Amino acid sequence: MSRRDLADAEEALAALRWWAAAGVETLYEDAPRNRFAEAARPPPPRPAPAAPPPRLAVAAAQVSGALVSAAPDAAARTAAQWAAEAQSLDALAEAMNRFQGCALRRTATQLVFADGAPGAAVMIVGEAPGAEEDRLGRPFVGRAGQLLDRMLAAIDLDRRQVYIANVVPWRPPGNRTPTTQETAVCLPFIRRQIALCAPRLLVTMGNPSTQALLGVKDGITRIRGAWRTYEVSPGATIPALPTLHPAYLLRSPAAKRWSWLDLRALRAALDR
Repeated sequence: MSRRDLADAEEALAALRWWAAAGVETLYEDAPRNRFAEAARPPPPRPAPAAPPPRLAVAAAQVSGALVSAAPDAAARTAAQWAAEAQSLDALAEAMNRFQGCALRRTATQLVFADGAPGAAVMIVGEAPGAEEDRLGRPFVGRAGQLLDRMLAAIDLDRRQVYIANVVPWRPPGNRTPTTQETAVCLPFIRRQIALCAPRLLVTMGNPSTQALLGVKDGITRIRGAWRTYEVSPGATIPALPTLHPAYLLRSPAAKRWSWLDLRALRAALDR
């Protein structure tokens, strides 16, 4: 407030004090006013907010685009194109490292591509990496992975004789289950990974990998142990065995007897 405005305010306040000291309690205007009619009128409409300047709108759009991933359909199409162009597992890993269509890569430490022997007779596919896998960059190396190693040893296998990957190659925050959208965006990559690895037998562990790769809706506890057919490419199929995920077995030890039956079925198929 300027000095002039302050002086005017002080003069007005002094005048009000003088009228109050003189006994004036009510002020009248020159023309009467209908206060009841004024109260019944609707309030005037609020002016619409002004549109941001073009530069600000563009900047906001750029910030928004940096924080959210591309539309799921567009991201899945890009993943399918890049996966189809990869002619080797190394080329596929490089394409996945460049891929920006899955928001999980922004919260994960690194891509968790695969472990084991490319070209092995058995390929095992889980759902997504956990904390230990995210730290080391290899699938199934935490507690669930240690249990998987013991399961393989029970049928005379080890990591040098199988190939291991996940449907989603980036760790979801808090080790949560990947969403349907995240799985759909990453699906072209794992399908290409299976095609390039060319296993004789496919093992899907847990609900997300089984439902995504085998196109089933039933839960894993209902369909585990029953051989199904996985289409590698048009006209080319391989046997696929859905089974329980080792992480589930850690939470439900009583279910290990069902996994043992599945492992025996896998061993029998290999021996045939």
